[in-house]
Amino acid sequence: MKTTPFTQTHIELGASMHDFAGFNMPIQYEGIIDEHLTVCNGVGVFDVSHMGEIWVKGDKALDFLQRVTSNDVSKLQVGKIQYSCFINEQGGIIDDFLVYKYEEDKYLLVVNAANTEKDWKWCVAQNTMGAELENASARMAQLAVQGPKATETLQKLTSINLKDMKYYTFAVGEFAGAPEVIVSNTGYTGAGGFELYFYPEHAMLIWNAIFEAGKEFDIKPVGLGARDTLRLEMGFNLYGNDMSDTTTPLEANLGWITKFVEGKDFIGRSILEKQKAEGVSRKLIGFILEDRGVPRQGYKICNADGDEIGEVTSGTMSPTRKIGVGMGYVKTEYAALDTEIYIVVRNRKLKARIVKPPFRKMD
Repeated sequence: MKTTPFTQTHIELGASMHDFAGFNMPIQYEGIIDEHLTVCNGVGVFDVSHMGEIWVKGDKALDFLQRVTSNDVSKLQVGKIQYSCFINEQGGIIDDFLVYKYEEDKYLLVVNAANTEKDWKWCVAQNTMGAELENASARMAQLAVQGPKATETLQKLTSINLKDMKYYTFAVGEFAGAPEVIVSNTGYTGAGGFELYFYPEHAMLIWNAIFEAGKEFDIKPVGLGARDTLRLEMGFNLYGNDMSDTTTPLEANLGWITKFVEGKDFIGRSILEKQKAEGVSRKLIGFILEDRGVPRQGYKICNADGDEIGEVTSGTMSPTRKIGVGMGYVKTEYAALDTEIYIVVRNRKLKARIVKPPFRKMD
């Protein structure tokens, strides 16, 4: 298995380690629920160095990105970030990712760990216009510091003004004595916080500084288990669960990052335009269980008559609300808010109701 610069530290801290996207990653330390609540109420640190990073550079960079991404990169300004996805010729989602406009003619794509190699090969194959591509995944480490106390913790370590950093923006500067650190505000937990990208040789310097700075807030390391429950409580899609090569962005409620603007002939556009005009046959929905139980990926969804109408793609017991919550695809005629549906759990039909995420009670 591959390792990150923090793998040995996770082991020494007693983390439960597991293979994730080919990396030896921490799933939990003290327990998923405890770590989930730490992020909701204080501050937690995720090692996400397994994520992939691809640079796109040169005077053909924008042309390339307009061709391979669903969103309109021409609207992106330096210091801003955009959520987007790669689309295949059938309209399916190859991956979802972030686009950072680092400089004029220089962009950083942050892709899912499990898809890094697939995405890289796709980009190389589609690069007919001669953009400069660099797979920098092995030369970048990343920590996500999340929670309401993240700003106070991290501001001790940098002159970058974190308090005024708007959502989906970033800055580059010194952090804890390390140079050229990218500090961004995107978040995958709904609890606020920042992501730090840096050279691997500065990893332990930054890790130690963050944990020292966060001592007064009872900062804790957090595993990928709580990362999943946190994102699910917010209703954030996860690639491989809630979207794939065979689901389209219109089915996955990602029409807002699919821009049919003039001059943007992105791959799969004609398929998606046709789907937009004719409508989708299935739709990704969020639901809460009204009966006691825990929904899981792969469980069938049916109507009151017992007819199968869809399938759960993500599900868990909400750590903050103590009820079963989940997401799944259902036939479009059943996708309206407040529709009563049933989740089949061990041959039992558990009543559920379609709601709009987030499932977590927000202040």
